[in-house]
Amino acid sequence: MAEVTLQDVSRKVRDLHDKGFAALERGNYAYAMDMLMNALDLEPRLLTTRRFLRAAQVKAFKAKKGGEITHIITSITGMGGMIGAQSALKKDPIKALKISEKLLRTDPLNKMFIDVHVKAALAADLPETAILTLEVGREHYPKDAALLKKLGQLYLDHNQTNKGREIFEILLALKPNDQAVLKAYKDATALDTMNKGGWSDAGSYRDIIKDTEEATRLEQAAKAVKTDKDVDALIAESLKKIEQEPDNINYRRGLADLYMRAARMDDALQTLEEAQKLSGGADPQLDRSMAQVKLKMFDLEIDQLKTSGDETGAAAKEAERKAFELADAAERVKRYPNDLQFRFEFGVLLYDNDQLNEAIQQFQQAHRNPQRRIRSLYYLALCFKQKQQFDIALEQLEKAASELQIMDSTKKDILYELGSICEAMQDKEKAAQYFKQIYAVDIGYRDIAQKIEQNYGA
Repeated sequence: MAEVTLQDVSRKVRDLHDKGFAALERGNYAYAMDMLMNALDLEPRLLTTRRFLRAAQVKAFKAKKGGEITHIITSITGMGGMIGAQSALKKDPIKALKISEKLLRTDPLNKMFIDVHVKAALAADLPETAILTLEVGREHYPKDAALLKKLGQLYLDHNQTNKGREIFEILLALKPNDQAVLKAYKDATALDTMNKGGWSDAGSYRDIIKDTEEATRLEQAAKAVKTDKDVDALIAESLKKIEQEPDNINYRRGLADLYMRAARMDDALQTLEEAQKLSGGADPQLDRSMAQVKLKMFDLEIDQLKTSGDETGAAAKEAERKAFELADAAERVKRYPNDLQFRFEFGVLLYDNDQLNEAIQQFQQAHRNPQRRIRSLYYLALCFKQKQQFDIALEQLEKAASELQIMDSTKKDILYELGSICEAMQDKEKAAQYFKQIYAVDIGYRDIAQKIEQNYGA
């Protein structure tokens, strides 16, 4: 049952909607809710009317200064309606929707009422209505993991992949150690990339899954081959698949990987350029792949110059490679300013090239990416350390360390830098505290044993 607009409904429904809207503007919330609910009784698919109804409900609730006590009271008084809505879900979802809408009228921010209304909307095949209700809930419960998960999944299920990715990014920030959330975020990011890359034309998500599974199979096959003959056979197979499905970008990605394996860089680059053209020029991962091919071409040239004994030529080519890599990363950030992974990668290159202020600017944005947050804070600290702004560097590292519960390689790096900065600030006692944490679990880390022994010797 698809949602409809005002242009699709009868004059009577439009009149009720208009009356409700006018009352909402005047602040007469009770009458507005009456009119808007009457309109929805006649046409439950009218999403615009439901949006205004939800606004009226929330405004009325806030005008009464409803709060946690109100939620408890409405949960008790609305128990009968809850049971009625639940029992009607399978047999008559529209009835369940009407009952749950009446519950929301009494308390639009009651989580139990929100949940049953979402179930009713989905049972009635009105996903946009379910999304609307969860969006309103999210505004008032921005850290409710269960609500965010439902909303994010609904976005993904109904092809709003960018919003879905954003929700799971927020959820991952709330639960950074939850592997299920991390997987959901990765899946959401992949789906969003597919849509941006032109893969959304597939008939269904089953088509997308089929395509990605095939691309993965080709990639794995490319990694498993041992001879040139194996590579040639896979290239021939890929070309045949592209001939059968010329618009399938995944097949071209797989073919480009095989060409790189065969050191056929020109063919790999051409294949990726064709894929990018099919995508409408908007696939960031294809941009990255093309850059990797060009960097590999630089590497091959550098190796040839070194083999021939032309060290001067090799040094010049290495400088050219370095300049290209930096310019390419800058252009990618310019083209995809909201992709925080690209900002992180650009920041690392800037740091490596001693462009500290420019690197700081990138890391300050990249740290909003849950997967790059800790490393971004780490690099921010390195930048401030290089600028001898030790107090600011310590703040970044302490923040990063507090978010890591496991003593992994990243936490060791952070603790080591904390100790090093404390040494630079002549606070040897505090430096030793940080170094000892690493020493207790990994005596072989860098020169940590030497530092501890020096400390005890002193």
